[in-house]
Amino acid sequence: MIPPHTHAEHASSLKPDKSWRIWWMLLRPHTLTAAFIPVTIGTVLALQEGSINYGLFIAMLIASILIQAATNMFNEYFDYKRGLDNEHSVGIGGAIVRNGVQPSTVLNLAFTFFGISILLGIYICISSSWWIAVVGLVCMAAGYFYTGGPVPIAYTPLGELVAGFFMGVVIILISFYIQTGTVTFTGFLVSLPVSILVGAILLANNIRDLEGDKQNGRRTLAILLGRKRAIQFLGFMFLTSYLLVFLFIGMGISSAIILVVLLSVPKAYQAVKAFIGKKLPIEMMPAMKATAQTNTLFGFLLAIGLFLSHLM
Repeated sequence: MIPPHTHAEHASSLKPDKSWRIWWMLLRPHTLTAAFIPVTIGTVLALQEGSINYGLFIAMLIASILIQAATNMFNEYFDYKRGLDNEHSVGIGGAIVRNGVQPSTVLNLAFTFFGISILLGIYICISSSWWIAVVGLVCMAAGYFYTGGPVPIAYTPLGELVAGFFMGVVIILISFYIQTGTVTFTGFLVSLPVSILVGAILLANNIRDLEGDKQNGRRTLAILLGRKRAIQFLGFMFLTSYLLVFLFIGMGISSAIILVVLLSVPKAYQAVKAFIGKKLPIEMMPAMKATAQTNTLFGFLLAIGLFLSHLM
């Protein structure tokens, strides 16, 4: 239970170093690579078509990270408003219920991040196409309605699909388009394993929260599949991502050097294994962490592999 004093009083009484950590954790930094990696991969693919505009790359990178951070804050705010978060909740969230940050502050900061993203988007549109504005607004709407609105996307079986599509396919293709002025089937194919692994992060989260989500009336994919099948499906998602890499080599999209992504396989194996036999949310935190790390390692290694393949 939150102490009798107000959120503002609690937040203002924190020591500076602790306060800094609270605001940093509010961003949920472990999720921000899901915004950084797709922009990098899309830009590396564009590099294979010619030179790139580094100003556009930086603007797209910052805008994507801000939209992801804002989405995390909407999640924090709406989970609090719906009573899903409490001081005993497991996870990185809880700045409102555990640390006394005012709900309105979280919401306003999220909209501020959206505002900065729009300004960056204007620069990107001036340098490329105004159609990017339409796509960008749809992305922001998806970020808001993921946990906001009367029927949040995150509370349905479509959460993993929507998150993967926007954080994988859409961001990679936009990053490629603003550099080249076109979209290719190759870019779409390369975006698929990234999309799958972003979805895997959400599935891992929903496996951990399965019982609590069920009690709160959610209908996530993990609930529909059941814990055992959801863990099996997580393993299938990992396997599919790695098999797609071999497809890229066979199609001539990249040389065999792209197999460097296989260095992330142990982390994927660790993620699946860490879920097996676990029932308590706190016991599944290592599995969630390993899933997010798999996405990060795979993405970075994929970008490196594509870049090195371009140089060869």
